[in-house]
Amino acid sequence: MKHILLLILTMFSMNLMLAQSVSGTVSDLAGNPLIGVNISEKGTSNGVVTDFDGKYSITVGSDAVLIFSYVGYNSQEISVSGQSTINVTMEEGVSLDEIVLVGSRSPRRTAVDTPVPVDVLDVAEIANTTGKVEVNDILQYAAPSFNASKQSGSDGADHIVPASLRGLGPDQTLVLINGKRRHQSSLVNIFGTRGRGNSGTDLNAIPASSIKRIEVLRDGASAQYGSDAIAGVINIVLKDNTGGFTGGVTYGAYSTAIGSGWEEATGETLYNVEGKNRLDGKDKSFDGETIKIDANYGAALGNNGGFINFTTEFLTKDKTLRPGFSWRKGYGSAGVDGFNFMVNAAVPIDENTELYAFGGRNFRDTDANAFSRDSFDDGDNRSVPSLYPNGFTPRITSNITDVSVSAGLRHKMANGWNVDFNNTYGKNNFHYYIKNSNNASMKDASPTDFDAGGHFLSQNTTGIDFNKYLEDVASGMSIAFGMEYRTENFGIFAGEEASYALYDENGVPITNPAAQNVATDSNGDDLPGGSQGFPGYSPDNEVDRSRTNYGLYVDSELNITEDFLLSGALRFENYSDFGNTINVKLASRYKFSDAFSMRGSISTGFRAPSLAQLYYNLIFNNIVAGASVPSLLSANNSTVTKAFGIGQLKEEKAVNASIGFTFRKNGFTATVDAYSISVDDRIILTDNFTDQAILGPLNVDAAQFFANGVDTRTTGLDVVLGYETNVSDDGKIKVGLIGNVNKLKIDKIHNGNLNQFTFFGPFSQAYLEAAAPDYKFGLNLGYSCSKFDAMVSLTQFSEVTLQDFQWVDTPATTQAEADALYPIATDIYEAALTVDLSLSYEFSKSLKLTLGANNLFNTYPTPQFDGWTDQGGLADSVQMGSDGTYVFSRLGFRF
Repeated sequence: MKHILLLILTMFSMNLMLAQSVSGTVSDLAGNPLIGVNISEKGTSNGVVTDFDGKYSITVGSDAVLIFSYVGYNSQEISVSGQSTINVTMEEGVSLDEIVLVGSRSPRRTAVDTPVPVDVLDVAEIANTTGKVEVNDILQYAAPSFNASKQSGSDGADHIVPASLRGLGPDQTLVLINGKRRHQSSLVNIFGTRGRGNSGTDLNAIPASSIKRIEVLRDGASAQYGSDAIAGVINIVLKDNTGGFTGGVTYGAYSTAIGSGWEEATGETLYNVEGKNRLDGKDKSFDGETIKIDANYGAALGNNGGFINFTTEFLTKDKTLRPGFSWRKGYGSAGVDGFNFMVNAAVPIDENTELYAFGGRNFRDTDANAFSRDSFDDGDNRSVPSLYPNGFTPRITSNITDVSVSAGLRHKMANGWNVDFNNTYGKNNFHYYIKNSNNASMKDASPTDFDAGGHFLSQNTTGIDFNKYLEDVASGMSIAFGMEYRTENFGIFAGEEASYALYDENGVPITNPAAQNVATDSNGDDLPGGSQGFPGYSPDNEVDRSRTNYGLYVDSELNITEDFLLSGALRFENYSDFGNTINVKLASRYKFSDAFSMRGSISTGFRAPSLAQLYYNLIFNNIVAGASVPSLLSANNSTVTKAFGIGQLKEEKAVNASIGFTFRKNGFTATVDAYSISVDDRIILTDNFTDQAILGPLNVDAAQFFANGVDTRTTGLDVVLGYETNVSDDGKIKVGLIGNVNKLKIDKIHNGNLNQFTFFGPFSQAYLEAAAPDYKFGLNLGYSCSKFDAMVSLTQFSEVTLQDFQWVDTPATTQAEADALYPIATDIYEAALTVDLSLSYEFSKSLKLTLGANNLFNTYPTPQFDGWTDQGGLADSVQMGSDGTYVFSRLGFRF
């Protein structure tokens, strides 16, 4: 026994001799101390955190390795090597070790620990090194199953780009800011675009320079967050740094060269070929010039971790102009002048209570070309000869304003429960102004600019959330519950009279077709009314509708063992306009080792019909035989809609299932997740009904409706691979591969007794399926050293098949007619690869220059078609869009 005691004492003494105390200070790049940084001895449970002055002290072995980790900053590993003082400067960044806010209400869950797939994207790094100035562009090339491309000739969609996750609709992905629900746009996508009939959230209204990171939850989450989360959740986390002033100036432009062979491919004479701008007669090598100026300032409030962070951003981008057909001389993406402001702040009241607030304002003045109008001499009486003797191309411009403000109180109660009480308000206002146009029925008296009215959507959400982490239940348990009350208001407001009215031969708006004769041209033909390019909203279109809903939820995660996690969620929702829904979710993760885990989930979901889908309407008036015959997009609650047997819109219902694995070892990480998403009663915008046997009694030429029209099933696979290693004392290589394989199938069309080809024909079906490309893969290669960074990104887009405008020009009503149209109306855009390159040099800690090119080799959608593109250009806006190479430079600064 004495020998054993002696041996123990000897070993203890040796450990004391080998162990040593290490202390120091942890700060950010501006020298500000960081509070609460985790410092742990690698391979042990030994660890401490920094105090309010950023200081720490820890006793470790002399050959230990210390790991410094902190939310929002890149982790560091430092060998002690006998040092007694180690001061650390941490750099802002995002890693898979970071605690994520979305997909789990546990305060201790990281991206590789979650039972469902979550991407954590370092937006600051992407924006500063790729030249991408808008959030949609950033996500398009950074998130595997995110898809968005700029539209042209699509009315409002030219100005707010519809985006999708896992091939579902723009309105089937929920967007959060700092974990709080963001309002949607008031725009409903109607013409020439994917996401037809949907209203999405305008991600580009959020300045990229205000974002710390973006968390993309690629899994159904209605049981946790409520409506709209069928495809997943995008959570935008705003910057909260207090490290002084950062910003930059970005300049870029698009190449107008499009290569050769396009006229031969289409069989048509294209306008604006090889960079010749046929609208102003000038030859241009570049267009779409883009300037972005951004600035971010953060400062500490008090001495207890309070902060305030401001972001302001100015963006101006000219229109691009690409070859189009004779009826579409203005094909290209919209121009924009925008100004953003965003603030994020928190003020501790005491060590257990914090007030926080965030919000901002985005304003954009946008400009897009509509379809061209020929001259009167060419047989087009939509042009007033005295105003436009050679015809004209109308411009659809808009003023879009988004405002939002969120404020709340977080408090930790004496019993360990955390409570968060919050109110969030947001509003989108979309106002159309039509320029370079005319109202033909007004003849020479017509103005050329019109206020065409617009629409708005506001949303107010009040919620209270409780959560607690129970250390002593099994290996740890997180439980959360809460409630939410939301009000929404949608409206349409009329434009000026000339934008919508049809005038008689005396120049008076027609209000009594039986007693007034429509104005005619010199050939005796009736002249059309309203502003050409986009008719204004009339007082008959005006609506102002609201609804309320409340939700109750419970959400829990149980670590049955250190390796086995089980989570579940249950949510009840009640809507004032369609009733109740209950949704559930179960998910699990099992760690087979520290490196390898399996995970999976199954859930039900729903999406409430938007107020725009319920009440949006358009009315166009034609005079036939002295009578006013409207062609309309009919509101869901109208008598016309009911006459066709289309019922009140109800919620879309979904079932999500996923299974996958994560792996992480020696700088390599991998997440692979397979999924299946079934959506029943999906809301679509029908095609045009022109059967006079049905419409004649209603005095309607043509009608479209929103309807719970289809059931779809989407299956796919997401892959995210990453590898990072040091190749020298200051050199680092990063390799990343993201990929998505996806297939959307229409299981059933709910046309009832209506003709299927008229209700939702092949043309519209193809657009629905094209929102779910077969695949997209991106390979990102990066090298960085002390002053130099280089990045190359290769993105492979799959083939896309669309049905062209011949389906609208000569619509099929039988299977035989459809079979005859398919061979000539099918457009195939071949698979294509784009390459992005950027090079950065840091002149000092305060100044960094980046040069680069996106789509370096000027790749366009490669078509096999006959010229009947839906958008009237050389190609529809699929895959990488139709703008070509974008070259840019950015000068970034930090003070």
